Amino acid sequence: MSKIKITLPDNSIKEYEEVVTPLQVAKDISEGLARVIVGAKVNGELVGLMEEIKEDSELTLLKFDDKGGDEVFRHTSAHILANAVKRLFPNTKLAIGPAIDNGFYYDFDTDHRFTPEDLEKIEKEMKKIVKEDLEMEKFVLPREEAIKYLQEQGEDYKVELVEDLPEDEEISFYKQGDFVDLCRGPHLPSTKKVKAFKLLSIAGAYWRGDESRKMLQRIYGTSFEKKKDLNQYIERLEEAKKRDHRKLGKELSLFTIMEEGPGFPFFLPKGTVLKNTLLDFWRNLHREEEYVEVETPIILSRKLWETSGHWNHYRENMYAVKIDEEDFAIKPMNCPGGFLVYKNDMHSYRDLPMRVAEVGKVHRHELSGALHGLMRVRAFTQDDAHIFMLPEQIKDEIKGVVRKIDKIYTTFGFKYNIELSTRPEKSMGSEEDWNMAEIALREALEELEVKYILNEGDGAFYGPKIDFHLEDAIGRTWQCGTIQLDFQMPQRFELTYIGDDGEKHRPIIIHTAALGSIERFLGILIEHYAGKFPTWLSPVQAIILPISDKFNEYAQKIKAELVSKGFKVELDDRSEKVGYKIREAQLQKIPYMLIVGEKEVEENTISVRSRDEGDTGAVNLEEFIEKVTKEIQQKK
Repeated sequence: MSKIKITLPDNSIKEYEEVVTPLQVAKDISEGLARVIVGAKVNGELVGLMEEIKEDSELTLLKFDDKGGDEVFRHTSAHILANAVKRLFPNTKLAIGPAIDNGFYYDFDTDHRFTPEDLEKIEKEMKKIVKEDLEMEKFVLPREEAIKYLQEQGEDYKVELVEDLPEDEEISFYKQGDFVDLCRGPHLPSTKKVKAFKLLSIAGAYWRGDESRKMLQRIYGTSFEKKKDLNQYIERLEEAKKRDHRKLGKELSLFTIMEEGPGFPFFLPKGTVLKNTLLDFWRNLHREEEYVEVETPIILSRKLWETSGHWNHYRENMYAVKIDEEDFAIKPMNCPGGFLVYKNDMHSYRDLPMRVAEVGKVHRHELSGALHGLMRVRAFTQDDAHIFMLPEQIKDEIKGVVRKIDKIYTTFGFKYNIELSTRPEKSMGSEEDWNMAEIALREALEELEVKYILNEGDGAFYGPKIDFHLEDAIGRTWQCGTIQLDFQMPQRFELTYIGDDGEKHRPIIIHTAALGSIERFLGILIEHYAGKFPTWLSPVQAIILPISDKFNEYAQKIKAELVSKGFKVELDDRSEKVGYKIREAQLQKIPYMLIVGEKEVEENTISVRSRDEGDTGAVNLEEFIEKVTKEIQQKK
């Protein structure tokens, strides 16, 4: 019998006479390694440490901090949660319980209404289960046996899941003590490692995300290997609550969501100023980079969406209307309209690259349970840009877009990382096109000396892509910017240019967005700055506070002068004490408070109070204008 060869990431090989598990391999390397690993990847597939390896394979051992390691750890945490709930509330029916970013959840069907007090009881029971060090044993049942077993247990939701599985799919269960759950895994070898965990909240969730199905109760939690990491995460959550853009949006009078338009934000006057300031910045930058701006209709015919593929593949997320007995749809994205703009004229190779930008409102139907302030809405504005180009221009255009997005993010003080995603299993186009595109993207990033993570097989079906994940002030990451290469839409829309050979050719398209959804980006900015916007971005840059009514005339003169210079200014001439006005202005997070009284009138000055530095003394108005103008121009 030939030996089983296990190839490790450093290309070293270990040989075994018989079936081996990742845990055994780890022990052969060192007992210390075996103690800290939580999962493994065998030939790229995430598995548990007790999974049997029966043939030559590539093996990567995973710690908690490795991608996939936290998933195994938190998936096991979800099972411990379900086990605890079944012990305390035996008539509960189980739905699903996956690991998610930074945690896990489990959906339950029970007549009992979970309360915050219940979470404490469930946590206490989970601690008992961890202490019991229950082994996570995997077993497999044939389809009919699995269904019969689940029916006997009264687990209707699990029965439905099994019935919907493909005929050839293995149906596996995991047992820990007397608790059994339908699950494909993977899991930790036992419950004992999950010592640092916290149940966070209770929410409603429709079964399988379908609004016509039963509403279940979802318990969210998180878990870490170490208590200190859990404590740091909880502290970040508390900080995130203070920065919640929905809370600050209300306090700062930026936006609101009304019952007449769920998922459709209303921007209030200050929020509209904020949004327009952001768009002015975006427009100026794109003009500098020689983009032309277009505007396309918000409603377009079904024929267009059939050409783009949206009508067949995205129809349930689109809002459709009938016009003159024909089907139309409100656009869920700007791209097809942009392609029609390109088709409106004949183009020569000399016209390319052609950089076209659009700030376009799009609508997508989201389930009501998924809506979240500005972060998840049904109507939003996208900062789309499309570059129509020749094959030999790909690399230079990609470099230009990367530099542009970098300029935008660094202006706001964001750090970011980049992922390059390559051809997925299901894709369109020739291997030659894909290879050329992937090489161009790699070379562009390498020539810019930009670090990136390679994300094999995660590209769009029509081309490879670069995604930008930015990090905010409290360490959360958000995927916003994207650069996608597209060979397919030029064919679907029959886009052409006349080459130097006099023949028609297809251009290649770059789809790119720096902000993504303007609404979502504003939500991120509100939380990133905790509402304390830099002066250039702030919807109110200065507020004038007269000490009493007799100084209102002087305050009006100051306001008029600042407004004439382009400043965004308010005057608080209420008959209130100045201390009260200052506190109000601080709560509104206005960068500058300009206090005027008898002394300021006599000396023709203003007393300046900075939001961040406190009182900075009296200056004449020209000095203040010069200082703040410089601050705004430099976008500090």
